[in-house]
Amino acid sequence: MAKVGELNLRLVGGDVLRPEGLERGGAVSLSGGLLTDASCAREVDLSGYRILPGIIDLHGDGFERHVAPRRGAMKEMAEGIRATEAELAANGITTGVLAQFYSWEGGLRGPEFAAQVFAGIKAVKDQLVTDLIPQLRFEIHMLDAYADLLGQVKDWGIPYVVFNDHLPHERLAEGKKPPRLTGQALKAGRNPDVHFQMLLDMHARKSELPARLDRLCADLIAAGVTIGSHDDHRSEDRATWRARGARIAEFPETPEAAEAARNAGDHVILGSPNVVRGGSHKGNASALDLIAMGLCDALASDYHYPSPRRAALLLEKSGLLPVEHAWALVSSGPARVLGLKDRGTLEAGKRADLVILDAQNQVAATLSGGRISYMSGAIAARVLA
Repeated sequence: MAKVGELNLRLVGGDVLRPEGLERGGAVSLSGGLLTDASCAREVDLSGYRILPGIIDLHGDGFERHVAPRRGAMKEMAEGIRATEAELAANGITTGVLAQFYSWEGGLRGPEFAAQVFAGIKAVKDQLVTDLIPQLRFEIHMLDAYADLLGQVKDWGIPYVVFNDHLPHERLAEGKKPPRLTGQALKAGRNPDVHFQMLLDMHARKSELPARLDRLCADLIAAGVTIGSHDDHRSEDRATWRARGARIAEFPETPEAAEAARNAGDHVILGSPNVVRGGSHKGNASALDLIAMGLCDALASDYHYPSPRRAALLLEKSGLLPVEHAWALVSSGPARVLGLKDRGTLEAGKRADLVILDAQNQVAATLSGGRISYMSGAIAARVLA
């Protein structure tokens, strides 16, 4: 069924990014939310612009600033999700995976807040233009949460779960308080001593983890949920997660872990801020180095929504990758990682997901499913003429 706002247009004169490269003065037709071969639609001259596949962001938690209940300002989670969509669209993102923690850290990362976020996404998802996909980031040492997690994932409509381990094991093994514990505890609304004991208790139960985690992963996969690991450090880490069915490696910390993933045919997601910055802010492997080594399938926003576009353009400008390969890291690559066969390239029959860049490579317009999610003044004048 047609959706309100789906355009029937033929965009001509712009440089169109096809899978094989840039087509100068090409044309893109869209109708019924899809890209078509039809040429009878009204034409819009986009000379001077570039037309590229919409960005698919596989992991972003930059939405926290929109949904955080700072000083009581955010009362309606749905309003925060709507604000998030506006930021995604302004940065050329047509499919956004919203990565929400389910963690012992509490606060914005706690289970209660996660429930609010996922309920908010579910409430407004069908009212938005940008396609939003919820992702659960689960802290693996929350053993008491395992029994209910599968049911929660189903209730929240989550298709993608990634596993984290942020416990400071070395300090806990020595019985020492980790740095910044007091501030972390207060953010979570806990007494620091209670918080520290909670960490010690979780660390003490680590021997229970492998069997419980194996079973949880098997249950999630059986339910049709895609699973991945986060911050793999060694090749052994990747092998362990692969054995559990996690074929996605988010932000591997070392070339060793990334190479292990590649050699086994697993997908590697890197952070686009790492590319833009020229290195990891935590001292981990450089995304630029890993890309040069061919160890990257997709770039994600991580915590900064402008970065996927900027990273792809930087890779093109630097000569490290031709534009079709650089942009594939934020479009067709992410589509393959999540099995989204209906998007990622500008080909007839695919969703009309596209981003239009002006001569300064700024986002001029974003269309998701053939509907406008963002459009600036200059290009709007052409479309509305």
